[in-house]
Amino acid sequence: MLIQTWMIYGAYGYSGRLVAELARERGLNPVLAGRNADKVAALANELGFDHRAFALDDPEAAAAGLRDVDAVVHCAGPVSATSAPMLEACLSSHTHYFDITGEIDVFEYAHSTRIDEAARKAGIVVCPGIGFDVVPTDCIARALADALPDATDLALGFHGDMNVSPGTAKTIVEGLGDGTFARRNGKLVNIPIDLRQIDYGKGPRQSMCVSWGDVSTAYYTTGIGNISVYWPANDQIVRQFRIATLLRPLLRLGWVQGLLKKQIEKRVQGPGAEQRDSRSVYIWGEVRNAAGQTVSARMTTANGYTVTQLAPIAIIEHLLTDNVEPGSTTPALMMGREFASGLAGSSDITIA
Repeated sequence: MLIQTWMIYGAYGYSGRLVAELARERGLNPVLAGRNADKVAALANELGFDHRAFALDDPEAAAAGLRDVDAVVHCAGPVSATSAPMLEACLSSHTHYFDITGEIDVFEYAHSTRIDEAARKAGIVVCPGIGFDVVPTDCIARALADALPDATDLALGFHGDMNVSPGTAKTIVEGLGDGTFARRNGKLVNIPIDLRQIDYGKGPRQSMCVSWGDVSTAYYTTGIGNISVYWPANDQIVRQFRIATLLRPLLRLGWVQGLLKKQIEKRVQGPGAEQRDSRSVYIWGEVRNAAGQTVSARMTTANGYTVTQLAPIAIIEHLLTDNVEPGSTTPALMMGREFASGLAGSSDITIA
């Protein structure tokens, strides 16, 4: 089904606004939506788009808000709290579902057998993670799986100076009490601190395993059963992480989470345009097979928030002219392994 109408939900958030602004630049005409009627109206009036307001805690109201919408780019965070009701509303209204999350639980829910079967029956695509989380790493994962088809282990990582948005900061806070997840023998498991040296493109850097969305999505993209994701971590960061591990029960408490999120609302703004334009991200990946053979890959991208702005628009433009297979999918499966390389500021993937 080619789309004709599409929506940005959570349009007045940091990333939602970036997507909306680029839509205007490209001559697209999304409907802007969100829970707060005043905020969404103000942004829609500024950009010249139609708008509507509805909450996601009322299933009938959410489905009604999507009744004439062919696709939604869901940007309302934390997506851990908003994804499931939006996804259920999309199934009810037969609306393609996309989001910009990097949260493992959201990915696992979206790729569950129930959601996949329901999406196929409804004739819609369900594709979470169409921002920086996880487009570049997903494309590298697919490229590496193609290069070494019998790979049993996949490691991914990225390095770049990126100030976080309020929504991303809140997502990080939510994960503080959960520990570090990786995929082992096809299962998501909690692992102890795992360090290794990785050359992202500028020499080896000590890196630490982190709970990034690819430990979920890369499994559905590649079928590889052992997946870890890393980012650079100096000794001070590793020490802080060890302390956080000891405090994990405290960090799970609702009042502690609330306190930390209030501080984020006061102090975190997200990077400005100049910061986004001046900072690149280095992406790395490696696969290994049972015989010990390894293949590695690298690429660079624009700042993570720029990728999160560019990728959803590229996908919407694709859906305006091309059909896609219904069901749960990943960015690299839907758009191909070269998708990230085609975004402004990105390099080709190099395989070694």
